[in-house]
Amino acid sequence: MNTPNLEQIVVSALEDVKARDIEIIDTTRLSAQFERIIVASGDSGRQTRALARNVLNQVRAAGGKALGIEGEENGEWVLVDLGAIVVHVMQPAIRAYYRLEELWTATPAAARSAGA
Repeated sequence: MNTPNLEQIVVSALEDVKARDIEIIDTTRLSAQFERIIVASGDSGRQTRALARNVLNQVRAAGGKALGIEGEENGEWVLVDLGAIVVHVMQPAIRAYYRLEELWTATPAAARSAGA
């Protein structure tokens, strides 16, 4: 499955379970390990687990494979490794603390929002 199709399936699966603040980061120039990072928020451990599980189920239903899933035990941060795409489903406090978007983009969020 090509990356754009996989990306579309992931975003659709996240939207189906009402993920918030979905962000897609193109990492093709930053890492040879994967092509995209998709970060989304869920309001509770139950929702983050449901979001990650729906991503996994939808990808498998479309004929794709998942390499692994981590963090389902507590649900604060669940990672789904799809090979070309790594999906991070996080509760808002965890997402604000780790700020993955800033780690993987050249311009920090504060500078982006200030119009830099």
